[in-house]
Amino acid sequence: MAFIETVPEAQATGAVAEMYEVDREAFGDLPNFTKAFSLSPEVYAAWRQLNGAIKANMDLRRYELATLAAARRLRSSYCTLAHGSVLMAKFLEPEAVRALVDDYRTADLEPADLAVMDLADKVARDATSVTQADVDRLRTLGLVDREILDVVLAAAARCFFSKTLDGLGAEPDAKYSELQPELRDTLTVGRPIAHN
Repeated sequence: MAFIETVPEAQATGAVAEMYEVDREAFGDLPNFTKAFSLSPEVYAAWRQLNGAIKANMDLRRYELATLAAARRLRSSYCTLAHGSVLMAKFLEPEAVRALVDDYRTADLEPADLAVMDLADKVARDATSVTQADVDRLRTLGLVDREILDVVLAAAARCFFSKTLDGLGAEPDAKYSELQPELRDTLTVGRPIAHN
């Protein structure tokens, strides 16, 4: 599950027990990513607050596209599987999600969606490569500066979360094994899915 010893659910007390309970209720089971933060529940709480603040200002579809682009670039199976699943559940057909992960530039996106994913990809790959032209492109496609900031924030926040999970060896939850095989394989861009 992870390279470090995490707090077993049966032994969790205080803030860790509360964190486990909240996420078990929200996700239907206890995600491996929650367990990965069990030695530092205050950081996990801060992450949830930060991520919630970013999402609160964004259109959910745009947030998911930006997050998927960053997760894909970071080779984060966990985040690619999770956010690909959200896109599939709420916005896109499975084939469209596969196309986004295979190569979003050829996935028949609207120009603004393509520019959002390009910016998020650049932030995750090398934020110093972002130029004024990248921002101006989004402006010409109708995004205001606050919306552009939100894309950058979503991608930058994903870097923290994805790199933390991968740095700790947290495997994507076994439930992702239930996805259609081709989709599952496409979304598994880094660490393999957990077996149990």
